Parts: sequence; C-alpha cells; structure tokens
Amino acid sequence: MEKDLFEKNIAALKEAQLRLAASSESVRNEALKSVYDALEEKKDFIFAENGKDLESAKNNVSDAVMGRLKFDEKKLDSVRKGILDIISLPDPIVRIEEKRELDEAFILTRKSVPIGVIGMIFEARPDALVQIVSLCIKSGNAIVLKGGKEAMNSNRALFKVIADALDDTPLTSSSLMLIESHEDVASILKMDKYIDLIIPRGSNAFVRYVMDNTRIPVLGHADGICSIYVDESADMDIAIPVVLDSKVQYPAACNAVEMILVNEKVKDTFLPKIKKVFDERGVIIHGDDEVRGVIECESLGSDDLFKEFLSLEVSIKCVNSINEAISLINSYGSHHTDAIISEDEKSKNLFFTLVDSADVFANCSTRFADGYRFGLGAEVGISTSKIHARGPVGLSGLMSYKWILSGHGEIVADYASGRRFFHHKDLI
Repeated sequence: MEKDLFEKNIAALKEAQLRLAASSESVRNEALKSVYDALEEKKDFIFAENGKDLESAKNNVSDAVMGRLKFDEKKLDSVRKGILDIISLPDPIVRIEEKRELDEAFILTRKSVPIGVIGMIFEARPDALVQIVSLCIKSGNAIVLKGGKEAMNSNRALFKVIADALDDTPLTSSSLMLIESHEDVASILKMDKYIDLIIPRGSNAFVRYVMDNTRIPVLGHADGICSIYVDESADMDIAIPVVLDSKVQYPAACNAVEMILVNEKVKDTFLPKIKKVFDERGVIIHGDDEVRGVIECESLGSDDLFKEFLSLEVSIKCVNSINEAISLINSYGSHHTDAIISEDEKSKNLFFTLVDSADVFANCSTRFADGYRFGLGAEVGISTSKIHARGPVGLSGLMSYKWILSGHGEIVADYASGRRFFHHKDLI
C-alpha cells in the first residue's frame, strides 16, 4: 500500500475508535452477535480457505504450526462460544473504579476507558483473529491485525466475514484493519502518533525485534517455557494425570509444560509411572543423568534444560529440594506459567510466594492458563510483563483509565494558603 494512503488509513482508525468507545453496550453486543451468526453461516467458505493454507503448509511447517493453523468445526465452536461469553461480560467502558470527594461537592472519579488503537501481530492461528476482534469490539478498541503468513487465506476469509457482518450494524467495520506484509508491520511500529499499544505473539526473536524497533508500548511474552515441580509430598494419583494433561492436551500451546522438575525423593516412584503414560502418548523424554538412572530416555542436553518444544517432547530434571526447583524456574523459565504438585501447604505457599511468574498453580494443569478458562471470555495473549496487564489478557487488559474532576470554581491557591482543606472522602 502506498505510504501516505497507509498512514491515512491508520489515522482513520483513531477516529473510528473514538466512535466505537462512545457506542452503547447494547450496540457493541449486537455487533458481536452478528459476527457470531455470520461465522456459522459462512463456515464452508472459511473452512475452504483454511484448507488452502493447510495444503500449502503441508510438509513445510512443524506439527505444532499445523495444529495452530487448522481451523475446523471444533475451533469454530470454541470461538463462537467465546463470543457469547464476551457478550455476557459486564461493559468494561462504564466501570467506575474510584470515586472520591476531595472537598464539599468537589468530586474526583477514575473511569475505565479503552486503550485506543492496538496493533496485534500474531502467529499462524486463525482462531486468535476472532478472539482478538471480539475482545476489541467489546472493549471499544480499534485494531490493526497482522497474522502469520501461513494463515493468509484463513485470515482474509475470517476478516471478510467479520467485516461484512459489522457493516450490517451501526458500528461498521471502520475500527478494524488487516495488514499482510512485513513492510506494513515495519510501518506501524513507527506510528506512535496513532497506535497506542503493540501486542506481538511469536518467537522470542520476533518479540525482541518488535521491542527494539518501536516507541509504542509493547505487551506480551516471548517464550512459553512452563514448568511443573513434583514435590516430595506429591500425590501420584494427582501428579501423573496433571503432568500428562499439561504436556499432551495441546502440546503446541504456549501453556503446555516443557520442563518437569522432580524431587529426588520421589524419582523412583514418579518417573516409571510418567514414562509409561508418556510412552503411550508418544512423548519423547529428555532426562538428566539421575533421570536416566531410573528410566530409559534421551539425554538432557544443555540446550534442552528449559526449551520450548511445542511438541510431544519434554525435559525432566531431578532436584534435591523445592528451593532448587524455584531457583531454576526463576533463573531459566519464561515467567509464563509454573505449577507445583504437592500435598504440603507450606511447600505450596512457598512456591506461590517465590515463583516469579504471571501464573502460579498448585495441583492442576498448566493448560488452565487461558483467558477463556479464567472466565475472561477470551484473550489477546499472555503477558509476562509486570506493568499494566499480567497473565491472560482479556477485557480488563485492554482497558486504561482516566481521571475526571468536577468542581465549582475551586483553585489550588485556596488550598495552598490554608483557606480551604481537602477531606478526601471515598464515595465507593
């Protein structure tokens, strides 16, 4: 796209976002319902276009990418249910977060507001496009979308179906834009005048590239290196199914477990059991010398210690204590999602307190780190940042706030001189 026209189109999103933010919740919910219906009505077209992507990608990408790329009835049902969940959530735009009387009838209010225009760059995962757009409509944010090249046909099809559905509503599709080229990505990274937040999803190298090449705030995570520590007090009837689910339920996901740390006191009990179920599901184990002394498996290389496999492979290392496990997780993990399997409350509380990750679990699968499962309706991604949003980013993560002060001619000089005084009375 010609440079001036491209910038003009991005600038138009800023104006469209203000109109979207000013729309009523009922208008936004009706627009989402139109998208929900259109996805079902046009599913054959969407599946056909997704089939083109799958055929092109065949033999050229990993099984993990193929798993993400596929958009079938199951994923369609999931994203449509997600839209209904988002519709059912309270309107985030009208939320009053603080209300305080500074002085008599001098009222300060903190009100939730949309971030503005969001640039979303995501992997070859068509269902993510639907989730992102749905959350942005509900939260009053405009969106620039750039999906992985392997999903180009799928993304075009989904964007067309969604845009056509919105154009039949008062909202229209004016707050949405789909871009496809690397040149366009490079351009939006320079548009801090119009774009308020960039959310990149992809490899560590890609996320780092985005961070290094923009002045726009960036939200997201680079790696999904999730760990499970099997404590000496672990119940094996819990440990085995939880670890299995964390690895095999959807191994291509960023919240699948990649590193299992086993207390040496339970290695002789846990390792043969987990090997049996992993062998049945085709999971390749990379184990350290202690692990290999108990079970037969691949050798754990230095590059495998905390590696994001995104496939049916996993690393296992023995540790001598919970403190060693926590130290390893904090030093080498990606601060995404980490879990402990333990029946000891002190150990669980220590893990919760000291593990420096966005999501910290006990006795449950790492795969629960998800916006839908958290009751957020859906998510635009997982953030390992400690500023603004952390963990699954749903509606609340797409909101900022503004301070609104309503007075009757008050001036600071009166308070500075002592003629008037603040009483700071909280009203909510």
